[in-house]
Amino acid sequence: MRRIPERRVDIGPDTTLTLEAYADTIVPGEKRWPGDRAIAGVSTGGGAVVCGALDLLRWDATGIHDGLEDLADRVNGHTRDYAEKAGITLDSTVPPFVSLDYDDRVRLIQELTTPGHPEKDFWVLLSLFCNMAFDSAAHLHTADALADGHPGLTAMGITRPDTDGLWRFKDSGYGRQLAQTHPDTTPTGSPA
Repeated sequence: MRRIPERRVDIGPDTTLTLEAYADTIVPGEKRWPGDRAIAGVSTGGGAVVCGALDLLRWDATGIHDGLEDLADRVNGHTRDYAEKAGITLDSTVPPFVSLDYDDRVRLIQELTTPGHPEKDFWVLLSLFCNMAFDSAAHLHTADALADGHPGLTAMGITRPDTDGLWRFKDSGYGRQLAQTHPDTTPTGSPA
């Protein structure tokens, strides 16, 4: 079987900062360094950004990879409108969305994802992918992510596979075995 090569799009530094700030608003984490502007630092541990949200968003499998620059421009445009209405002076040394404090980022994303907003579908989709980087590491092989200490999978209590790379559960989910293994099942668990 031939694998289709994966592709990750390149994005500019302002788009990167903006999307990191967006991802951090969806699943907050702690600052990566003291002057980190994209990460608000309202939580401890690794959030969406440390879990690889930008790698996931830039991956062509998402289908939104080619629109990331546009999404960053759009959220920055909405930020300018939001700041004007709220009387907030934005810091011109960073992209507008990055300039907002965490609570204002949250309020703006709430506006953008509210039913009836004409761009709601864009923002909900972007939010889902940011969350996915944290709670499923969809852009990584699960065993590799766990071996590297992926903060989201670790926080959710996902265990590492057995030494042969397979996951087995010693305790059945319902506290009892629901059925006997078919006698023709192979050692790898496949039906004969």
